[in-house]
Amino acid sequence: MNILLWHVHAAWTTAFVQGPHTYLLPTTRERGPYGRGRARTYPWPPSCVEVTPDELATAEVDLIVLQRPEEWQLAARWLRREPGRDVPVVYVEHNTPRRDVPDSRHPMADRDDVTLVHVTHFNDLFWQAGATRTVVVEHGIPVPAVSYTGELARIAVAVNEPLRRGRVAGTDLLPRFSEAAGLDVYGIGAGALRWDVPPGTGLYDDPPQPELHRQLARHRVYLHPFRWTSLGLSLLEAMMIGAPVVALATTEAVEAVPSHAGVLSTRVDTLVEAVQWLIADPQTATELGARGRAAVSARYGLDRFTSAWERLFREVIPCMSHR
Repeated sequence: MNILLWHVHAAWTTAFVQGPHTYLLPTTRERGPYGRGRARTYPWPPSCVEVTPDELATAEVDLIVLQRPEEWQLAARWLRREPGRDVPVVYVEHNTPRRDVPDSRHPMADRDDVTLVHVTHFNDLFWQAGATRTVVVEHGIPVPAVSYTGELARIAVAVNEPLRRGRVAGTDLLPRFSEAAGLDVYGIGAGALRWDVPPGTGLYDDPPQPELHRQLARHRVYLHPFRWTSLGLSLLEAMMIGAPVVALATTEAVEAVPSHAGVLSTRVDTLVEAVQWLIADPQTATELGARGRAAVSARYGLDRFTSAWERLFREVIPCMSHR
């Protein structure tokens, strides 16, 4: 089967493209937000094929996976076919609503030509979709190539665009945690924090995914300070590595991190104390991380994720054939 999807969220796409299909990735000369093509810093398989808008006009496409509202019209123009009528469509919602919560109306609400797929049950609960068919396919995490060692008595944080996302990502909380232990921030745009964090904070801008995993494995604690995000994949990746996690008890994190497998709270002081405790007690940190790894493997394993998507494909395309 040929699946058309845009490169939007590289970490989620890395799991999605592990299936047995061909994945057509729109690619433009400037590689802007609607034509990024293949990821440069993530290991994607050869089944991820870059295609230009001109090539899409004659490409055989069995399914369109949309992730942004504007992609609907873009797909219609580039394919010269009508999404939802000529080609089946699913729309993947990665994000929590940002306005009018809890009455936020989804852009795909009250439609009969699309299936809306939420990546968390929290999203499904908070988005108002009306009559549109909705399903939840929770994240899948490929097993990283490294395992936790925790030899660095420091805190790791992974967040993209920390200045732009500000309070959403909990960027304003980082100085409080840096008082408990040395802190290193990884992600796209991390370098822009250099004027906003205390001395001694490490800033690492957009490391390749294998290098990010290697660093998460070396740090004693992984901190997830996000206030309002669907479910940060870096949190699940850190757990899969075996790192002990400390996180705000918000959105889907309360489901992803069982009480025996990490420290969650809405009290920042409690989380700062947890970081201090784990930094000072490597054995407990290792034991907590091992329980987290078992929990995330059971719920967010890649086999479960891929199987769930295959079931959905058969529902959306009853006569689906694998090429």
